[in-house]
Amino acid sequence: MRLTKFAIAAAPALFVLLWSTGFIGARFGLPYIEPMTFLGVRMVFVVVIMTIIAVVSGAKWPGRAEIGHSIVIGILMHGLYLGGVFFAISQGVPAGISALIPGLQPILTSVIANHFLGETVSRQQWFGLALGLVGVAFVLHDREMVAEASVIGWAASVVSLLGVTGGALYQKRYSGNIDWRTGNVFQYAGVVVLYWCAAFAFETRVIHWNGELIFAIAWLVLVLSIAAVGLMYWLIRRSAATGFASLFYLVPAVTALMAYGLFGEKLDALSIAGMVVCAVGVVLVNRGAQVTPVAGNAAASSTPDK
Repeated sequence: MRLTKFAIAAAPALFVLLWSTGFIGARFGLPYIEPMTFLGVRMVFVVVIMTIIAVVSGAKWPGRAEIGHSIVIGILMHGLYLGGVFFAISQGVPAGISALIPGLQPILTSVIANHFLGETVSRQQWFGLALGLVGVAFVLHDREMVAEASVIGWAASVVSLLGVTGGALYQKRYSGNIDWRTGNVFQYAGVVVLYWCAAFAFETRVIHWNGELIFAIAWLVLVLSIAAVGLMYWLIRRSAATGFASLFYLVPAVTALMAYGLFGEKLDALSIAGMVVCAVGVVLVNRGAQVTPVAGNAAASSTPDK
């Protein structure tokens, strides 16, 4: 029982840590491969692994309507969000800032959840959301390289924000009875087609294989697309939309720490203060959020803590 309680308590922190490594993995791999080709290769491996997991575990396969919902979620969450992030980084947007723009998701999610999902956002939560937004701005305030990124790169970052927000809300509303294992097979299969169509239309598809690229692909496949995404869906189904979305306020801070350790990016006093402000904002939002588990949820009843 204590182990279970500890796992539940640790799940949000683990998700933030794993999710933050995605931006670092993209930066490691993109010098050797174009973004849509990178994602296309990655998702081919993910589809194969997820299919094996689903078959071996005896997971329930979705019907036609559920397959349709899974494909829509995949296009939003993986196609637009990941595609936007990878393309933005390839166009000169720094890894830390590519985490900042999707970090605005809680504001957008709160407004949508308040108006369309019937979730009441309290004054405490609104204050926490505003505080978190200020903290995110502090963390990534000093970026001389911002001007070096292209306009289309910044546009791609906005697309990533819209994709992750829409995907999280759509998944929460329409896929409550879809087993995450089989649902992800169709999510990833759909974006494989999307990525490779984009790669053949706009890229040379030249790949410079080396150890860093292989490591980046392996990490993004196993840790991000399998473990972190599975954990994300587990958290979405057990949290109010606003409370879960607030976790994304911590991603830029953690990404900045990783970038400092791996790439020597500067962390000044204002950035450190911003991390503290982000953490306080997350606490306020999550304390005010009501946890709303989905009764009878197939994934919730059959999926271990991942």
